[in-house]
Amino acid sequence: MKGEERRLSRSDLTKSWLLWTFFSHSCYNYERLQALGFAHSMTPVIRKLYHTREEISAALKRHLVFFNTEPNVGHVIHGITGAMEEQRAGGAPISDEAINSLKMGLMGPLAGVGDSITQGTLAPILIAIGVGLAREGNLAGPLVYVLLVAAAIWGIAYTMFSQGYRLGKAAVERILESGRLQDLVNGSGIVGAMVLGGLVGRFVTLSTKLAIKIGQTNVVIQDVLNKIMPGLLPLALTLGTLWLLRKGRNPITVMVILVVTGVIGSLIKVF
Repeated sequence: MKGEERRLSRSDLTKSWLLWTFFSHSCYNYERLQALGFAHSMTPVIRKLYHTREEISAALKRHLVFFNTEPNVGHVIHGITGAMEEQRAGGAPISDEAINSLKMGLMGPLAGVGDSITQGTLAPILIAIGVGLAREGNLAGPLVYVLLVAAAIWGIAYTMFSQGYRLGKAAVERILESGRLQDLVNGSGIVGAMVLGGLVGRFVTLSTKLAIKIGQTNVVIQDVLNKIMPGLLPLALTLGTLWLLRKGRNPITVMVILVVTGVIGSLIKVF
């Protein structure tokens, strides 16, 4: 069925927007964060574009990889992804790697922008308006806040989703016509690696309390490691975890290993 015209309707896009709006954090987990929510939001798109069991299965698996962003401003990613899926279903040579590289490259920057807009700007302003009314004994204070924040957030989310689909579709067509798809894949992959590296540096913390007495000098291992490369232990922990996962270890098993190692290491004062 390759090559036949497969188009998303406004109804398909609206269903996808609603699913992400209300279920973006459903099944949120430490292994893939919002991946299940993303795949769930793509189900109307996948049902419309793909018809065989193999195509649907491959599309769902494509969107079950690690994903995490601010859900409202980050909605633009869903629009772009929908546009790429539409082009792919129509026969365009868009690989799994191209779609996932674009998602990985955009999710980090948009998370920072989205948090600044919704949590750092909109919410405090609207809370101030609601609190101002409530302090005067007006019961409309909390209601005004709820209505305003819902209207603002949903308005941002729908606008970002729609613009993402419209602009993404045009951008994908231009990229395909120019033959620079591989450049996009490589560039997005580099940005995605930088984002993940930043997440590791920000959230993975590990240090050792080990010390060795050499003569009269007490050598603290952590100080030595810091002189070699700051963050060496968190990097080693991340690479070790990645190695276990690539060896086919179950993620739950890996988490249990990390917890047990951490507890034992803490008891014997290694960590």
